[in-house]
Amino acid sequence: MEINILMVCLGNICRSPLAEGVLKSKLPSTRFRIDSAGTESFHIGKSPDYRSIKVAAYHGIDISFQKARAFKLEDFNLFDKIYVMDRNNLKIIKQLAETSEQRDKVSLVLENEEIPDPYYGDEKDFEMIFGLLNKACDKIKSDLIN
Repeated sequence: MEINILMVCLGNICRSPLAEGVLKSKLPSTRFRIDSAGTESFHIGKSPDYRSIKVAAYHGIDISFQKARAFKLEDFNLFDKIYVMDRNNLKIIKQLAETSEQRDKVSLVLENEEIPDPYYGDEKDFEMIFGLLNKACDKIKSDLIN
């Protein structure tokens, strides 16, 4: 049985594409389908931020092929688990949910900690974000495989 996981941030060009790439590098593609989306639509069709691509590549992960997309209501039916990067996006996605079952699929990717948006930062901010996402994805892997 395949498990479908969605990573969500604001614009789907910094945090969630990186989270998608990190989690894909940790889980077997035969058992897991991982995607990402944004709560806003201003970057639809664009590649991830070059700094996300660069930090991922530094760690041996290629996310350059990804394209930004917006979260859709049908994602609640397509995904078993929806991880968001911060409390603002958590609130947005939970408000879109039409049932308690849909709301229960949504949580912060790093339990009680937010993944800050590095968009206005520099490359060291993206490296810090990578570290947080790596930690979060290790926990997700442990929860799903053990």
